Amino acid sequence: MRFTKFFTIVAFSLAIGILGCSTDKKVEAPKQTGVEKNLVPPKAELKGPNFAVELSDLKVAMVVDTASKEITETPNLRGRIKITNISKDVLDIQGVTLEYLDAAGKPIGFTSGEKIAKVYPFWKAVKPGEITEGSLDVTIPKMAVKEKALEKIEINLVYVPSPLKRETLTLSGKVE
Repeated sequence: MRFTKFFTIVAFSLAIGILGCSTDKKVEAPKQTGVEKNLVPPKAELKGPNFAVELSDLKVAMVVDTASKEITETPNLRGRIKITNISKDVLDIQGVTLEYLDAAGKPIGFTSGEKIAKVYPFWKAVKPGEITEGSLDVTIPKMAVKEKALEKIEINLVYVPSPLKRETLTLSGKVE
């Protein structure tokens, strides 16, 4: 009788242990996924009166809902930028701004709630013939990507024209 109770308790404990430990955890698929699309053409060379600009490896990175295929966050335009000073003066580049245009040449705006970062700060003095380069990472409106409305990208180079004159002043002081 004693052994019967003991084996019954052990068998019952094992059954609870086996049934309780068997977990059929369902692995959920990710609800969002990162998608990267190449911009066509992925490389562009532009020439102005003072600068030559080359954009390369242009890609649009976005986060897409896997079920609805909707873009969930503001997409980013990424790539490389190379700026060459073709003038005879030292030019102080302050930044590069991008404007996205549709087929009619009208700007494609950001909708409310989108993150706007279409200015790429540069802050560099470039000598004549000098080349400066870096990576480009700015936002692009959802509408430009979603409806494939993007036709042109306008690049504005913000710089201080020559002759650059700088003055240094020294203030004497100490911390006591």
